[in-house]
Amino acid sequence: MTLTFLGTGTSTGVPTLGCNCAICHSSDPHDKRTRPSVLLEFDGRSVVIDTTPDFRQQALRESLQRLDAVLFTHDHADHIFGLDDVRAFYFRQKVPIPIYADERTLGSIRRVYKYIFDQDYPYGGLAKLDTHVIDGPFELWSERMVPLPLFHGSLPILGFRFGRGAYLTDFSTIPDSTVSLLEDLDVLVLDALRHHPHPSHSTVEQSLAWVERLKPRRAFFTHIAHDLGHEVTNAALPSNVRLAHDGLRVEI
Repeated sequence: MTLTFLGTGTSTGVPTLGCNCAICHSSDPHDKRTRPSVLLEFDGRSVVIDTTPDFRQQALRESLQRLDAVLFTHDHADHIFGLDDVRAFYFRQKVPIPIYADERTLGSIRRVYKYIFDQDYPYGGLAKLDTHVIDGPFELWSERMVPLPLFHGSLPILGFRFGRGAYLTDFSTIPDSTVSLLEDLDVLVLDALRHHPHPSHSTVEQSLAWVERLKPRRAFFTHIAHDLGHEVTNAALPSNVRLAHDGLRVEI
């Protein structure tokens, strides 16, 4: 399996609109971060976790040729507002695109994208989506996907485990029942917004503590704010931990 970071930025992206800080004006391309999402490729299939407002740009950048399924972690704007753009893949593949989310997130998607699900929508040009409620582990072709309950502040959200990889974005708390699902990992992706505390996101220091506890072979931090410069932050991290960057490809 190959994991590609489509986006590694926080909800505002980096550069952040109207900001004059050093990171937002950095010439390092690693400091240019679109909203957080990853692509999983295995057995000729392409699965995206979250469709950000930057999904079209991300898919063009990575020359994405097909889309077989979308998984959603939760319903915040920076994770669902690119869903309309999956229609280009439906038009090519002529098969409804499966989307997977918990019941609450699917309810939000149906409200936000009411026109997609409206049988009387008169204008055409819509994706056809095949919705699936996540209520436990499920199979995607050859891979078992394990939902990982997390908390984003007080909001229950999902991460995902796939083989020896796991993707945990937008979390502040990992429940004890989820910790046991994170053993024996090759690649662990963790939210690490910034250094100073945030009520609904893990910090660099908190995520480093999780790496120490869970002991994956490699860890990558994502959902990164404009507080963290790529080079200077990586220089201070342990050798098996790195800030991810847009376009980074990792073999699992």
